[in-house]
Amino acid sequence: MALSPETRDKLRRVSTATLATALYKRGLRGQMIQGVLPLHRPAESMVGEAFTVRYIPAREDLNGLEVFRDPTHPQRKAIEECPPGAVMVFDSRKDARAASAGGILVGRLKARGAAGVVTDGGFRDSAEIATLGIPAFHQRPSAPTNLTLNQAIGINEPIACGDAPVFPGDVLVGDADGVIVLPAHLADELAAEATEMTAYEDFVTEKVAEGRSIRGLYPATDPKSLEEFAAWRKAKGR
Repeated sequence: MALSPETRDKLRRVSTATLATALYKRGLRGQMIQGVLPLHRPAESMVGEAFTVRYIPAREDLNGLEVFRDPTHPQRKAIEECPPGAVMVFDSRKDARAASAGGILVGRLKARGAAGVVTDGGFRDSAEIATLGIPAFHQRPSAPTNLTLNQAIGINEPIACGDAPVFPGDVLVGDADGVIVLPAHLADELAAEATEMTAYEDFVTEKVAEGRSIRGLYPATDPKSLEEFAAWRKAKGR
């Protein structure tokens, strides 16, 4: 099921931290992609369905520069098939010694309308990618061509990325804290719940800034806190 515009918009306005708590309540504790951070701080959360590429360790006799002459090479083919609004996710086995992609390919993803790009390895041309205006998350910069260590072998199949399972169509959300993976069938309810949680967290943040104790406020164990929140929400139009 495609991600609705309403759910996409809600997810852009919530944090990965809030979503992680909502997932934890459902028993899902391993959905945060480990070891990746944005190349530049996003103005709003990256949101999009996963379109995956799987790398295996390169076998040198099959991974020379000439492989890029083949238009069906999995890495190049994936760049041209990643749907608008999707997030390209590379399984690079958490190995940043060689790039997962570089500035030209990420620029092509942007031109085709991708919502972002994520790898548990590294990107080359990282300073260039940081200026492209497409959300991009990686472990660290890496200059060597991906062929040095990575052999693209699969497109749009289940992968691991930073120890998190990613199935095609799962919804990725990324912010300054990193990237979290939402199972596709839970995206709508997680977006709704996280929106409600965010409203209360904003209320709490305001009260704490005013000098309020967190006792009875966070979590809301004092009924008066909920009464105050209801009045705050009405006044704020939240």
